[in-house]
Amino acid sequence: MPAEHLWSVPAPMVTLDAPAPDFEALTTQGQRLRLSALRGRPVVLFFFPAAFTPVCTQEAKHFGEALPQLRALGAEVVGVSTDTHQVQCDFAAATGAEYPMVGDPSAGIARGYDVVWPLLKRVQRVTFVIDARGIIRGIFHHELRVEHHVRMVVRAVQSLATAG
Repeated sequence: MPAEHLWSVPAPMVTLDAPAPDFEALTTQGQRLRLSALRGRPVVLFFFPAAFTPVCTQEAKHFGEALPQLRALGAEVVGVSTDTHQVQCDFAAATGAEYPMVGDPSAGIARGYDVVWPLLKRVQRVTFVIDARGIIRGIFHHELRVEHHVRMVVRAVQSLATAG
């Protein structure tokens, strides 16, 4: 068998220029969030593997540092992991997150965005930049380089603002 056929990677359920899958969930700010209710402004939807792990803590803090710039561009930031709601609340408090986070213990949201590692059953570190009409305009996947990851997301939101 040729080497290029040894590995098979499933096609993603969500792709660039496709509508972002809608969901509804309770946020760490105590409100129900429906993604489609955020239409009219860009959304940065970031998935992370687990609260309180070193890299996820860095990522949450980097998004917190970028939040003023992202909000100045009109964007909303939402973090999602498969932790419980209470763990997300504790994590948001510990990291000082001023943006909503969502617990997805059933991984329903994560599966809808196809960000669950097939064999590990853990969420990948993937961020979706969604435009004001609910269309995915950026997909960023960096498991370890979270500072670079956040910088790329900010640039994508800036591009949306200048293209708009």
